[in-house]
Amino acid sequence: MMGNSSQRGVGNRRFKGEGVRGQAPGAAPGLLRRTRRRPVLSVKPQVTVAERIGVSSWSCMMNFACNSHISGLFDRPVALAPLLDEIPVAIALLDPNRRIVFVNRALEALTGFAYPDPAGIPCAQVMRSDICLQRCPAARLDDPLDPLCLEGDILNRDRQKIPVRVTFAPIRDVHGCLIGFLETLEDVRLLRELDGKIGSAYGFGKLIGRSPEMERIFRILPVIAQSDSSVLITGETGTGKDFVAEAIHQSSQRAKGPFVKVNCGALPETLLESELFGHQKGAFTGAMENKPGRFRLAHNGSLYLTEIGDLPLSLQVKLLTFLDDKVVYPLGSTKGFHVNVRVIAATHRNLEQMVQAGDFREDLLFRLNVVRQHLPPLRERGDDPRLLLDHFLNKLSSQFKKPIKGFSPKSLRILQGYSYPGNVRELRNIVEYAVNFCQEDQIQPRHLPAYLTQAKHAPPPAERAATGVGAVSTLLLNGKEADLNWQDLERKMIMEALLKAKGRRSQAARILGWGRSTLWRKMKHYGLAS
Repeated sequence: MMGNSSQRGVGNRRFKGEGVRGQAPGAAPGLLRRTRRRPVLSVKPQVTVAERIGVSSWSCMMNFACNSHISGLFDRPVALAPLLDEIPVAIALLDPNRRIVFVNRALEALTGFAYPDPAGIPCAQVMRSDICLQRCPAARLDDPLDPLCLEGDILNRDRQKIPVRVTFAPIRDVHGCLIGFLETLEDVRLLRELDGKIGSAYGFGKLIGRSPEMERIFRILPVIAQSDSSVLITGETGTGKDFVAEAIHQSSQRAKGPFVKVNCGALPETLLESELFGHQKGAFTGAMENKPGRFRLAHNGSLYLTEIGDLPLSLQVKLLTFLDDKVVYPLGSTKGFHVNVRVIAATHRNLEQMVQAGDFREDLLFRLNVVRQHLPPLRERGDDPRLLLDHFLNKLSSQFKKPIKGFSPKSLRILQGYSYPGNVRELRNIVEYAVNFCQEDQIQPRHLPAYLTQAKHAPPPAERAATGVGAVSTLLLNGKEADLNWQDLERKMIMEALLKAKGRRSQAARILGWGRSTLWRKMKHYGLAS
């Protein structure tokens, strides 16, 4: 009935499988009668583990739970921990004082707290849910036989707020005595995003835009999501690569699986290998427990490797091996684990140049570059900056509970004339800064960051992007043109670019730093198409 080996710990707690016909001896009144054999997990009253080993020995308590077996369900005993790990729902087992005894892999992936770190810690300190701020849901169980289901948000280890549906249910022994609680968490981010799409005419997931470049991306992403091929997302910093990766996952058949993110540039090489591939107990100094690694945590889901260009060469070989055979070998282990994971990588670096410099493996680039999606910088997205300014203003005004209705014409000219080298991330930060300081119904120039208002001759996005290829670089320097509004200035820029290109639109678009479709759309807008 007991097993001596375990994948997640050692111990000797026993779970008995008893065939019960009719009502169990000593069962509480009202329990349903059983008419066939079924496994029963018998747990004695609280003179068990806590009194024998001491309440502080929570590592032993976790080991008991991890080495537990269920008998009577099959011909042979079944290990409890691996069985719960296969369930694609985040599960936590709590003691009567609502301290964590066991968590499965799905909960580790959702919260970021890997086993056995949560051992003996109160559930509220691990989940960090807004539900716990009011009253512990386990204490609300008026009828101990009925589970309680609530919706709220939790904070994971990376301090990301995740909307979840939480279900609490009591765990009782065969005599009806309360011995703990079962807590399950369901990630409802996808449902929230689907609700948010109602009324959103220009967007996909968390991405927003109506320029031809973004509309093309919105058409391609659902097609990419239906495949299991590796994806490489490129683009400047702040263009929204993380949102694209998450949108691909949420639109795929793996949406119910975990989405695990790893920043390849945030950890040193020694820690990064253990973080990605895991390690066995005793593999190196300080390896006190087995660690599954992010690849195994992302089983049946997606693994997002951001800043893949910062991955050390030694780990590039190991990643290439995984992409070929889908088998993970933890540090210190000769046994491999087959993992069903889709790899999504992203970088702001030029990987082709890194290959020529010997800093990135060419064969790994070929393996990752199955599906490639490039995100254009904000300066090449036409009228999207105005759309994003309004979007973030509405969102942040509501979040900060401020009655701001819009931008003043002068502040809007300043914002539309800026090139946003930090792209969407910088634009959002600028709007958030302005909303914090604005105490009126419109954002004025004095509410904007100082570096925007002090740059009196800041060129518009198109001109700044094209300054290295013979663009019109003196339009704003003349006093006469400086008095023009933005529309007249942009119309004059287009006309001068067409004159320099002798009417060739493709060359004029290159001079302005725009795409041909962007130039054609603006020409029609200003009546220059004929």
